[in-house]
Amino acid sequence: MKGLGKIIATAVRALVTGIISLCFLAAGYGCAELLFSVTGRPAPFWAYIVSGIFGLLVFAGTVNLIFVVIHKVFNRRHGDQRMDFYHHVTGALKKIAQGNFDVFIPSADSDRRGNVYFNEIAESVNKMAKELSSMEKLRQDFISNVSHEIQSPLTSISGFAALLKNEALSPEQRSHYLDIIETESKRLSKLSDNLLKLSALEADQTSFTPHEFRLDKQIESCVLMLEPQWREKNIRLDLALAKVIFLGDEELLTQVWVNLLHNAVKFTPADGCIGIALTENENAVCCTISDNGIGIPEEDQIHIFERFYKVDKSRDRSFGGNGLGLSLVKKIVDIHHGQISMISAVGKGTEFAITLPR
Repeated sequence: MKGLGKIIATAVRALVTGIISLCFLAAGYGCAELLFSVTGRPAPFWAYIVSGIFGLLVFAGTVNLIFVVIHKVFNRRHGDQRMDFYHHVTGALKKIAQGNFDVFIPSADSDRRGNVYFNEIAESVNKMAKELSSMEKLRQDFISNVSHEIQSPLTSISGFAALLKNEALSPEQRSHYLDIIETESKRLSKLSDNLLKLSALEADQTSFTPHEFRLDKQIESCVLMLEPQWREKNIRLDLALAKVIFLGDEELLTQVWVNLLHNAVKFTPADGCIGIALTENENAVCCTISDNGIGIPEEDQIHIFERFYKVDKSRDRSFGGNGLGLSLVKKIVDIHHGQISMISAVGKGTEFAITLPR
């Protein structure tokens, strides 16, 4: 019975934590919408940033309210030892409200009556600080990666634009520099586009509009869209597409096939082969896209769907990737309640399998 009680208590705490988090997000979103009704709505990326800032402000105000309430409760009912515990808790919450998540509250004497509840508070605050610290690190890494990815093409564009001012350049040199500027501009545009798509999907602000369509025809269209790239490398395509009528968001799924096929073409050598198969049963449809390209090392495979992760950064730079394509694919498959898996070996190629439930 004690074990069942612990499970129920844990489930209730998790539910309450989730509800509180949603309340913070909803409050931040509501404040931002109120502001936008007066000032006008900015670009989507900045709208998400403003909503997040309002959410943090609501969180900070709530934290301050919590330790004020705790202060009154402790003053009324507890002695010096528990006042020490109160100071630990309020001090930790103040640090958290100021953005310092490097806090730890020691447990109270478990032999004293009632201290078990204080230890639960200490455990909850310590856990909250740890999770917020992890979120802050992810945020800083994200900003660092975005800055790096933006700075690289901007440096190239600026450098080659300066070289074009040299009137002694030959037409061939001038054309070469202009091609580089155009390529880097497209890479910058694709990075911005993928960031906005990911932000919209993760904020559940992209309209999900499912309807029935021919999935095999959609994949064929994506293959034809990339024909110049695979023909240039003389890549052979083996297609085995069953006729499949699927209910889903056609626009979002197009991005899945384009990203996976583009990667397959990019990392498959000249005269290589790419296989595309589509099958179905009464419960799900499955599409596999395989190639005999360079493959992915085993130690990198668990990170492959992380944002900005690149297997070989120096090599990936020459291919023009930004590490967001597979993150976008994974998010879209998740939205359709599907699964994506990968099998790969260095020098032998890679196979992605996407299973989408009916």
